[in-house]
Amino acid sequence: MTTFDQLHLDERILESLNAEGYQTPTPVQAETIPALMAGRDVLGIAQTGTGKTAAFALPILHHLAERKPPSGRPIRALMLTPTRELAAQIGERVRVYGRHLPLYSTVIFGGVGQSPQVKALRRGVDVLVATPGRLLDLHNQGHVDLSNVQHFVLDEADRMLDMGFSKDVERILSLVPRKRQNLMFSATMPKAIGALANQMLHRPVHVDISPEAPTTDRIEQYVAFVQKADKRQLLIDLLEGQMVACGIVFTRTKHGANRLAKQLGKVGIPADSIHGDKSQSARTRALESFKNGDVFVLVATDIASRGIDVEDITHVFNFDLPNEPEVYIHRIGRTARAGRDGLAYSFCDETESGYLVGIQQLLGEDIEVLEDQPYHFEKARPKPGQKPGRVKGAPVGGRSRRGTGRGSGMRRYHRSGAGDRGQRSERRARGSKKPNQPSRGGQRSDRPNRGTSSQPPGSRSRRGKQQGRSNASNRQRRRRSQRRDDRP
Repeated sequence: MTTFDQLHLDERILESLNAEGYQTPTPVQAETIPALMAGRDVLGIAQTGTGKTAAFALPILHHLAERKPPSGRPIRALMLTPTRELAAQIGERVRVYGRHLPLYSTVIFGGVGQSPQVKALRRGVDVLVATPGRLLDLHNQGHVDLSNVQHFVLDEADRMLDMGFSKDVERILSLVPRKRQNLMFSATMPKAIGALANQMLHRPVHVDISPEAPTTDRIEQYVAFVQKADKRQLLIDLLEGQMVACGIVFTRTKHGANRLAKQLGKVGIPADSIHGDKSQSARTRALESFKNGDVFVLVATDIASRGIDVEDITHVFNFDLPNEPEVYIHRIGRTARAGRDGLAYSFCDETESGYLVGIQQLLGEDIEVLEDQPYHFEKARPKPGQKPGRVKGAPVGGRSRRGTGRGSGMRRYHRSGAGDRGQRSERRARGSKKPNQPSRGGQRSDRPNRGTSSQPPGSRSRRGKQQGRSNASNRQRRRRSQRRDDRP
């Protein structure tokens, strides 16, 4: 069995690892560290929780400590991550592993003031951990110089592209030297990631840590078929009945995360939410409260969940099923950390059965159904032979504020033609129109005496294209003539 002592790391790094209780490398560390120590590029397929931060940080720190930094201490290692939480987590690990090394590191990300970050960069740093947006922002201001980067890490590459950072990553790649050591980690390997890897990596060593292993080995999984309106009460029952000490709940939307956290608080369950719309200080406070045990339920969206590394999470609840099966693997991987066991509950309503089909195909087995619950809804169960994806005909955006579905009322109204109600509205609008009031069919005018129509949107008549253009032109000419006559 390989130990850290056998990986030929700097003695000062081994001293830090011993203080942390690290003795045996994880599989991703055992495969990645020797390749990076030999100077090779690495393409890793692994999720958070597999020990990949140490896998790339340890050999990079070893190489940097071997060489005396150039004058001015320029940035020699760049670690790029998609979220603030993950950046902060990696930065903290780098400081721990390199506490006995004469190296400096800092973390930069958005959502906070840039002054402390700029001061740290001016003092000189060997290792920079950054999110793409703030990195490019400070580079454009002249505070970041990437021309001396020797080691480049792209972590959570799939999430990076999902968040729309592909152009930013390409720009950053153009700013670092062509001759460098590269490492890319991704939980999945879609075509876009493969294309980016071909552009970024040179003859990489492939490290593939199967994501299915932790789900089948140490995580007990259940799915509950339930109507959407009953999900909240089912969650409350499970939180209270399971005596959850540390659980994370995943929702699809930021608004849903806020609302659910407030609803849990109202029934006496200490909860907080974390998502991309919260300020960095609010996200940090929520995460610290969760880690300290001040709140024992954290409601999160998928993007904000990257970087949540809490070993004591015992339960994961998929309040909304993810539309990508791989995201399910990532979610439930928040539990069963550091060799512990975990529980994962997923709620599936009638619109999400297709998502469940895709998840079970990825797992290679069906998830056990939690039927002994008072809100069981059989219609939410996938149909025999159903294909992966959302249920056909299910609304994508949810119900609108009108309460009748997204635009459903408007569509029914238009299909009915110019009915009695529509004709009455149109007649009232035509009869009350003032001489100077432009028609909806006319062209836009910037004149200050342009009126506003009182005609409701749904009462416009359907005119032929030719007639509509002719009538609109005539009205425009009449209005222009009338305005000229009204001049003093």
